[in-house]
Amino acid sequence: MKEDKLSELSMQLSVDVLKLTKELRAKRETTISNQISRSATSVCANIAESKYGHSRADFIAKLEIALKEASETGKWLEMLLRSGYIDEPEFKSIDKKCSTIRILLIASIKTAKSNTTK
Repeated sequence: MKEDKLSELSMQLSVDVLKLTKELRAKRETTISNQISRSATSVCANIAESKYGHSRADFIAKLEIALKEASETGKWLEMLLRSGYIDEPEFKSIDKKCSTIRILLIASIKTAKSNTTK
């Protein structure tokens, strides 16, 4: 169940960030827009890849990569807010999805790791 929610949230995050990067590029901001689009879409891709991992270790590794990318996405969002490229409501909307994804990923990773040690 969590993975389905993860898949859906990560897709929403990717779409939101891709829309945001269009706006940023229109403002001629390319450095952060390139970085955030890569990290946000990587979250979604790694969650999708995890479902077809070769092993439990591969599954966990993909989720851990997704967690790192979600953390990076959150940092880029904060930079965009602090630099004035996005306003607080837009930041909060996207960051809430990103934070929820991180929480779900941490729980999923812990569960998967505890199931490996049994």
